Amino acid sequence: MPDTAPLIARFDLPDAAATQALGAALAPRLKTGDVVALLGDLGAGKTELARGLIRALFGGNTEVPSPTFTLVQTYEDGAVPLSLWHFDLYRLEDPEEAFELGIEDAFADAVSLIEWPERLGPYLPARRLEIALSHVAEGRRATLSGGGDWPERLKGLSL
Repeated sequence: MPDTAPLIARFDLPDAAATQALGAALAPRLKTGDVVALLGDLGAGKTELARGLIRALFGGNTEVPSPTFTLVQTYEDGAVPLSLWHFDLYRLEDPEEAFELGIEDAFADAVSLIEWPERLGPYLPARRLEIALSHVAEGRRATLSGGGDWPERLKGLSL
C-alpha cells in the first residue's frame, strides 16, 4: 500500500488503555461509509484500538472479540445512528474473498474497521483513514494519515 495520504497526527501509546483511548477518541468522528484501515504487525494493538472505538460507540460492556477466526464481526444498536463492521483479513488468500464477507455492503452502509487491509489489494478504497501501529521502546506509536476530509474531521484530536 503506497503511503501517499497526508500525515494527520502521531500519538505515543504507553499501554493498552491508551490504545483503547485513541479508539474512543476517534469514535464520535466517524460516519456511515467511512473506512478505517488498521496497519501493524501481530500484537501491534489493532484489536485494542478497535475495542476502544467499538465500546465508545456501543457501550463499555460490549464484547469485542478479535475477528481473526470469524473474519468479520458486526455491531448495531438502535440507539446508535450507524453500524460498524470489524474485519480481520489476515487469513484471506485472495482479495476477492472479501466480497464473500459482504465488504461492499459495509463500505456503502456502515463504518468499516479493517485489520490487515493490505489483503484487499486494489479493492481497498482510496478514501480512508489509515492508522499505522508500531512497537516503540515505551509502548506503541499510532500514526494517522488520510486524505479527503479526514484532516479536518480529526483536527484537535487528543487523548
